[in-house]
Amino acid sequence: MFKQIREATELDLPAIVEIYNASIPSRLATADLNPVTVESRLDWFKVHNSSDRPIWVLEIEDEIGGWLSLQNFYGRPAYRHTAEISLYVAVSWRRQGIGQQLLTKAITDSPRLKINNLLAFIFAHNQPSLSLFKKQGFQEWGYLPEVAQLDDQKRDLVILGRKV
Repeated sequence: MFKQIREATELDLPAIVEIYNASIPSRLATADLNPVTVESRLDWFKVHNSSDRPIWVLEIEDEIGGWLSLQNFYGRPAYRHTAEISLYVAVSWRRQGIGQQLLTKAITDSPRLKINNLLAFIFAHNQPSLSLFKKQGFQEWGYLPEVAQLDDQKRDLVILGRKV
């Protein structure tokens, strides 16, 4: 089975959106409550670039198994060496090491991207994601109780961080 991690192209955006939208109903991985469209994610896609804030996809044969993006944290210049990670894996490829491979790529490439700190914002009830990030050396840097409301449930947010 041929796998590769590569920079996402605009042609990958429908698959990226499909994977993202598949995560919404579980109420585990995103604070979005309704599906997003390719059109609504186009500006988000275009602000990413290979020099410091890439989007990577893990391609298996001709299918996107998962994706990872790095984005600016807090949007102020003093935080330019800190990036927030978004990581999503296609339902059919979960628990097969896709997330670990993408996260390893982000950690490994951070020095080249001039990133000193990686952050992940993860719901406290999302144990699979918390476990994945902690296995990769992330530690709890913050805890925000009941900051999200998913349907009728108040949810806590854990901020994980890692120096690279």
